Amino acid sequence: MPIYEFYCDACNTLFNFFSKTINTSKLPDCPKCGRKELERQMSRFAVTGKATEDTGMDELPMDERKMERAMEVIAREADKINEEDPRQAANLMRRLSDLTGLEMGAGMNEALKRLENGDDPEQIEAEMGSLLEGEEPFIVPEKKKGGGKQTTRPFKDETLYDL
Repeated sequence: MPIYEFYCDACNTLFNFFSKTINTSKLPDCPKCGRKELERQMSRFAVTGKATEDTGMDELPMDERKMERAMEVIAREADKINEEDPRQAANLMRRLSDLTGLEMGAGMNEALKRLENGDDPEQIEAEMGSLLEGEEPFIVPEKKKGGGKQTTRPFKDETLYDL
């Protein structure tokens, strides 16, 4: 019996919904403000990297549908790349960033620039491996002040609602 997580943009809150069956299509209304069809969130186990409570990555509202579409596109494109050409791998990573709206960390950006310049991937790994291991590969960009609403961490409602 699965538990699904949904985000309400109107009240900036994450909610947990319990379902007696696997239900991948139902979108509940917000229990707090009544907004129709909340946004299903990426499961914690599906977020890669060092996503922990310490980083706050488990509390970020991720649009699961957008992420799924991006992963489908990337999977199709990955099948076509020449593994001997590091530039194509770098382009694929840039494409993933563009499709998801996630930005890359400084170390990842530097590694990709070097790949795009044709540097040897093994040399990049040898020189930058420890830096890359200590950094989140992707960063959720903050919304600009004055150009929209302020970004704050969503409130996590601990109540378990029925789906």
